[in-house]
Amino acid sequence: MTQIESILNKTIKNDRLSEKEALIFYHEADLLELAHCANAVRQRLHPEPIVTYVVDRNINYTNICLSECRFCAFYRPTDHADAYVISEADLKQKITETIELGGTQILLQGGIHPEMSLDDHADLLRFIKAHFKIHIHGFSPPEIHQMAVKANLSLKETITILMDAGLDSIPGGGAEILMDRVRQKISPGKCSADQWLEVMRVAHQLGLRSSATMMFGHIETPEEMVGHLAKIRSLQDETGGFTAFIPWTFQPKNTQIEVSPTSSAVYLKVLALSRLFLDNIPNVQASWVTQGAKIAQVALAFGANDLGSTMIEENVVAAAGVKFRLPKEEMIRLIETAGYAARQRDCFDRLVA
Repeated sequence: MTQIESILNKTIKNDRLSEKEALIFYHEADLLELAHCANAVRQRLHPEPIVTYVVDRNINYTNICLSECRFCAFYRPTDHADAYVISEADLKQKITETIELGGTQILLQGGIHPEMSLDDHADLLRFIKAHFKIHIHGFSPPEIHQMAVKANLSLKETITILMDAGLDSIPGGGAEILMDRVRQKISPGKCSADQWLEVMRVAHQLGLRSSATMMFGHIETPEEMVGHLAKIRSLQDETGGFTAFIPWTFQPKNTQIEVSPTSSAVYLKVLALSRLFLDNIPNVQASWVTQGAKIAQVALAFGANDLGSTMIEENVVAAAGVKFRLPKEEMIRLIETAGYAARQRDCFDRLVA
């Protein structure tokens, strides 16, 4: 029996993959073999013929950011002509439209604004909750880490204040690759890998659920990519707080990192590997925002069981020149033509339609 066959048998028996075995898979396994195994795991975890999606809007409350990440085409310095902090009127209009379109949540993220305090962020949450009954999936770990530092409070104190103000769950943004060699090169102003993980650890301990992400296809090595997966899996073993994992490819246009875009074949390989390696995370989401609708549809045979958000609005990836759009009706059509039943969910994966 070859090494690949031995590892394939492990996945079939639901035995946990080691980092070494994941790297062997990444370098040597046939793409269709990976798809077959990842789909088998997906079917074991989700035997019902359903693919889920969520209707929400990505509201970026500011594009002012001190991190100056080399991979980001969205941020602006404070004195830039395009710099903004969202007004209450614009925020109300965006959420009203979201609810009218059947949205159940908003994804609230922004840059790491040097002048916005923890109180400012809490006030933003209170304003939303005072006017709308909607789930707030907000503030990535780098944002929360910066709030705690600026307020000179512990993460527990900071997250508790945000929860009391209306924060319902945390997105997995700002993870990029959870290896400090990579982070120091592409996002030196952002929190470290351990700090990102600690925000999630404390949030989970306080009862907040979150997603986890991985942005790959820039300067990371395969070893660092698998190391990222291992850190996510280890924290999930500890807390059980991650509801979903979303791997997506770096989009180089308009950024400071000059690499060729990652191919769809590599994306599908990493997606399948993520489903196989992360045996303790229930959902893996396809990234139609970076790959487009057709590859996202193919991803449903590579381990993904969720197509994510209809994204009534999306600005960050669009700033890098990628502007795929997927209305709810098209989302449903793609799922159904792939042989699944399309079901709308909320942030906690409860079916709502």
